[in-house]
Amino acid sequence: MAVPFTPDMLLAAMGGGALLAFIGAFFIVFVMIFLALYVYTSLAVMTIGQKLKYKYPWLAWIPFANLSMILQMGKFHWAWVFLMLVPVLGWIALAVMLFVATWRIYEKRKYPGWLALIPLAGFVPVVGGLASIAHLIIMGFVAWKDVK
Repeated sequence: MAVPFTPDMLLAAMGGGALLAFIGAFFIVFVMIFLALYVYTSLAVMTIGQKLKYKYPWLAWIPFANLSMILQMGKFHWAWVFLMLVPVLGWIALAVMLFVATWRIYEKRKYPGWLALIPLAGFVPVVGGLASIAHLIIMGFVAWKDVK
């Protein structure tokens, strides 16, 4: 004999489906935001590369190659990107080099170099999200607004 669904069983089944739908929608929104940010930053780095007369600005679209591009535009050797293979200390050293390279790039574009340090404010709990947004805005200015 078949056991009929009770209202409690029906509510539990609906709750699980709603949770799964919510997780799926959240994942789709997360992927869309990630792709939008990736396209924006790649376009910005590519434009900066073009304005600094970098030989291969299309490298901005390739993960890890874009880091070597930033290092080269900041007058470091591209091979320093392999520091990412060294756990913790290599990551810290590469991050410092990328901050220095970004500082130099900003100065080449006639912007204050200290603007490259804005992402460090992301470690401050309340200001973290605002620092990320500020970094994206600054990156856009450096890429598309020429300072005289």
